[in-house]
Amino acid sequence: MDRIIRAVGGEFIKISVITAKDTVQYANLVHNCSPTACAALGRTLCAASMLGGMMKEENASLTIRINGGGTIGGITAVSDSQGNVRGYALNPSADLPLKADGKLDVGGIVGSDGMFTVSRDLGLKEPYIGSVELVSGEIAEDLTQYLTESEQVPSACALGVLIDTDGSVKAAGGFIAQLMPGAPEELISKLEDNIFYMDQLTTILDEDGAEAVFAQVMKGLDYHIVGEQNVAYKCYCSRERVSAAVASIGPEELESIIGEGRDITVSCQFCDTTYEFSVDDLKKMLAEKNSEEK
Repeated sequence: MDRIIRAVGGEFIKISVITAKDTVQYANLVHNCSPTACAALGRTLCAASMLGGMMKEENASLTIRINGGGTIGGITAVSDSQGNVRGYALNPSADLPLKADGKLDVGGIVGSDGMFTVSRDLGLKEPYIGSVELVSGEIAEDLTQYLTESEQVPSACALGVLIDTDGSVKAAGGFIAQLMPGAPEELISKLEDNIFYMDQLTTILDEDGAEAVFAQVMKGLDYHIVGEQNVAYKCYCSRERVSAAVASIGPEELESIIGEGRDITVSCQFCDTTYEFSVDDLKKMLAEKNSEEK
């Protein structure tokens, strides 16, 4: 079971760790991702899940959008306030050769000429939106930049997806460590050293689990767990919601489709579920639309 664990280190450090192997593997299967696209999408899903799970508003949602001009074409990930997440890449088949160090070239397919955007929908009239320029397209560095610049919270982040030889997800997860105002310099230096010298994130998650991430990031520092929640890949699409989206194209477009006498099929971008609407269904939508406008 995938989960987010939260801890605090004294009064100056907040840290969230996510393990998301099943979540990322589900996305991998739904979207038929290349290994590199799976890593890019998976990292973004982990980031969105941790940020979404930090929101206190019960029905809030958070969306991360990344468009760096790379061949993946852009990534979207949406989380609810419980950390359940869904997402997609515009071109999930995008791939590149491994880098010289043998790692997947996530930054290469994402690109770094663009923006990292986070929007929070708290149920108000307008969502809160913050954006920063991409640093590398590797996702974790870009998330760190966003938290530090847009939200004014000095942070350290790591995200990783380990792809097995058969193309499945062997491990996935990450952490966000945030410093509160007034943190002493020696504490900051100790945390930075711990993160610099820690083992590779996906190796820790694969071999020892989330608890070992805390042990390495917070080595030599006091901390205690304050919360834990299960998370999963969760799409909220339904026939009713998709029907409303189809109806929103407007009466003229609906009349044009009806006039062609063709049924239509709509696929959810997040979970690939397909919904079919007959000409009679479209006529009913049009009648309801015209009735609403009178």
